[in-house]
Amino acid sequence: MKQISTALVSAVLLLHALGCSNGKVRAAGPPPRPLVEVAPVIQKDVPVHGEWVGTLEGYVNAQIQPQVSGYLIRQDYHEGALVKKGQLLFEIDPRPFQAALDQAKGQLAQAQAQMANADINVKRDVPEAQAHAIPESQLDTDTQSFLAAKAAVEADQAAVEQAALNLGYTKVISWIDGIAGITTVQVGNLVTQSTVLTAVSQVSPIKVYFPISEQEYLRMADGGAPGSVEFMTHASRIPLKLTLADGSTYPHPGRIIFADRQVNTQTGTIQIVGEFPNSKNLLRPGQYARVQAPTGNVSGALLVPQSAVTQSQGSDQVTVIGSDNRAQLRTVQVGPTVGTLWVITTGLKPGERVVAVGAEKVKDGQLVNPSPYKETEDR
Repeated sequence: MKQISTALVSAVLLLHALGCSNGKVRAAGPPPRPLVEVAPVIQKDVPVHGEWVGTLEGYVNAQIQPQVSGYLIRQDYHEGALVKKGQLLFEIDPRPFQAALDQAKGQLAQAQAQMANADINVKRDVPEAQAHAIPESQLDTDTQSFLAAKAAVEADQAAVEQAALNLGYTKVISWIDGIAGITTVQVGNLVTQSTVLTAVSQVSPIKVYFPISEQEYLRMADGGAPGSVEFMTHASRIPLKLTLADGSTYPHPGRIIFADRQVNTQTGTIQIVGEFPNSKNLLRPGQYARVQAPTGNVSGALLVPQSAVTQSQGSDQVTVIGSDNRAQLRTVQVGPTVGTLWVITTGLKPGERVVAVGAEKVKDGQLVNPSPYKETEDR
């Protein structure tokens, strides 16, 4: 009996302890509010800069092709070297063309002799025809023979000129100053007018091609002033900066020289062409580089930290904290970035508070414990 009483007392004490514990759980308060850092929506006029990926191209790119067919007998330049306009690059076997020129000169001499003989006949026939010593028809025939001989001389003179040109074309020259590329043929190859022997690119100055959006185009066109659409009036004075593949900044600024005639309907961008000085030939066609330039000013821009903007299902969102510290998820439209800030075009009002740190911990409608946002270098 004593053992049963002890067990009953222990059970009662255990149930009492559990009841007290359950009472404490039921009496506990709500979970703590998430800690977030908030920043006010700032409104001010800001300059806007753009950055794009550009491709470098030669200012002039000339494909070197022969104008006559023949066997290549000599290469007269070093691949990758600077060449001057008129400099000899290749030579084609000139012997067939020299022979053609000699033959054309012989035919010309024969035609000239025939014309001289026809001229003598006409000069002899004129007084005899006037004296009625010969019929007029003979004079007419000799006159026509002279005109035909004269025409043959002119044709043979043209043939000589063409043969001389063809002989000159056996020496293939560069038509521009620039850097000569790698040759695509070898000495001994048979080349034709369709054969590309090499290419020469003028690289000082050098062009850069980069696409910009329609909005950036309009801002660059008028410098932020509404109503103007004269792109080159303002854009030609905008300095371009080039960042190379190794992260270094090219020391010489560039400028915009023209824009393409139309907007690409698939990408919504327009191709811009700039130029950079390149006296040391550091920049080469085909290089990729980042192009930076001021694109204008945005008046009364609404700015928030970039960390305040998140993406959800393809849309940009921010978490707005009301005066009662309750969170509200709001969809916004973003514009360009300005340093560490992001321009918001729609969805916010000046002075509203947005969550810059801790937005991932907050649900729509949830109460939060906000503190001022403090920007640090590692954010």
